[in-house]
Amino acid sequence: MAGRGKKYKAARDTIDRNKLYPIDEGIKLAVGGAFAKFDETVDLAIRLGVNPKYSEQMVRGTCILPHGTGKVSRVIVFAKGEKVLEAEQSGADVVGGDELIQKILDGFMDFDKAISTPDMMAKVGKLGKILGRKGLMPNPKLGTVTFDVANAVREAKAGKIEFKVEKAGIVHACVGKKSFTVEQLRDNVTLLLETILKLRPPSLKGTYMKTVAVSTTMGPSARLDFSELLAKSK
Repeated sequence: MAGRGKKYKAARDTIDRNKLYPIDEGIKLAVGGAFAKFDETVDLAIRLGVNPKYSEQMVRGTCILPHGTGKVSRVIVFAKGEKVLEAEQSGADVVGGDELIQKILDGFMDFDKAISTPDMMAKVGKLGKILGRKGLMPNPKLGTVTFDVANAVREAKAGKIEFKVEKAGIVHACVGKKSFTVEQLRDNVTLLLETILKLRPPSLKGTYMKTVAVSTTMGPSARLDFSELLAKSK
C-alpha cells in the first residue's frame, strides 16, 4: 500500500489541479500517471449544472465511441421466433425468452448489455429490480428495446456506451484503456462531450457543462479545457 501511495503522489505531482489542459495534453498526463500493472480503464467525469431530481433536467443517452471501450461486451437478447436467429447471427452471447428470464432470476448475471424485442418486455419487466439496480434494464430511449435486434447487438459489441447524470450532477463514462493511443482517446472523449453538449436541457439556465476531468482507474485526474467544443456547439 505504501508503494502504491508513493506512486500515486508522484503521478499527482505532475498535474496542476488548478489548470485546464488541452484535451491531448490532459490525456497524456492522466495516462502517464497510470502505474498499475494491468491495462487501466480511462474514465471521464463531467460535472453538469443540472439538478437530476427534476425530470426535465435529466441528461441521459448513448454514444458509439469511434474506437470502442477496449472491453468486449457480453450481450444477451430477450427474443422469440425469428428474432432469436437474428440475434444469434449478429453475435449475441446468449439469446432466449422465458428460459433466459428464469436463468437471471436464478442468479445468472454474466453479461454487460441486455437487449429486448418490444414483445418480450411485458415478461422482462419482472426483472426490473435485478437489472434496474445494475443499469442493465432494456430501455427504448437507449435503443435497447427494439425489433432491429441485429443493429442493436452490433452497436453494443462495437463500443456503444450508455451514460446518465448521477444525483450529484456528474456523468461518469469509460472512454477507453491506457493502452489506447492519445489520438484514439481524444476521438472518444471528443465525441462523448459533443454528444452530451447536444443534450443540454432547454429549461436549464446558467452554465451547463462545468468541469471535465480525465483519469485512469488508479491514477489522478487532469481537468480538460473544452472551450473549443463549447464554442462549436453554440
